[in-house]
Amino acid sequence: MIRNAIAISVAVGAFGVSFGVLATSAELSVAQAMAMSLLVFTGASQFAAVSVVAAGGALSAAVGSALLLAMRNTAYGLALAATLGGGAGRRALAAHLVVDETAAMALAQPSPDRRRRAFWLTAALLFSLWNAGTLIGALGAQRFGDPERLGLDVAFPAAFIALVAPQLRRADARTAAALGVAIALVCVPFVPAGVPVIAAAAAAVVVGLRSGRRVDA
Repeated sequence: MIRNAIAISVAVGAFGVSFGVLATSAELSVAQAMAMSLLVFTGASQFAAVSVVAAGGALSAAVGSALLLAMRNTAYGLALAATLGGGAGRRALAAHLVVDETAAMALAQPSPDRRRRAFWLTAALLFSLWNAGTLIGALGAQRFGDPERLGLDVAFPAAFIALVAPQLRRADARTAAALGVAIALVCVPFVPAGVPVIAAAAAAVVVGLRSGRRVDA
């Protein structure tokens, strides 16, 4: 668990460098880039917002894109609510730290105690390294140049693969993954960036409902 949390956090921290570079390239200040990473703390939404701003889009479009991608965190929060528990302050902090990586690490554990430990460990490492990466990228944007030239653009996809792999041991998870990929590929040519990810989430709903019917039967 500790090794996996460190590996994922380091990879995402490297991608934070890429975000810092892109944010300042889109004419955000270092302070604005850091505010996004500290207060938003969800990489996909941050990249979506910065991409819209860089393309000259309206602020409403940037916020809309970010919120669309952040919607999935609501489902993660519901899945983890009973496990994390605690008072209002603790729940508010946990809600801010519920992202793909922290949810996946927690839900992959076999017991509630291990889920809690995995969540908070991953959250602490991830939040620290993501923000450190953002600061490094924002301060050194001119030195880094194009993030793709350094391969920083592949860090986030690599982290997702590391998160998904342990979940694919179950047949229903493999079915949901395959269906999600198919939905995303069909959507890509026809819808705005970010929407295929949300649409692909329907695969989990379909497979979940099908599994529920089998259990009832």
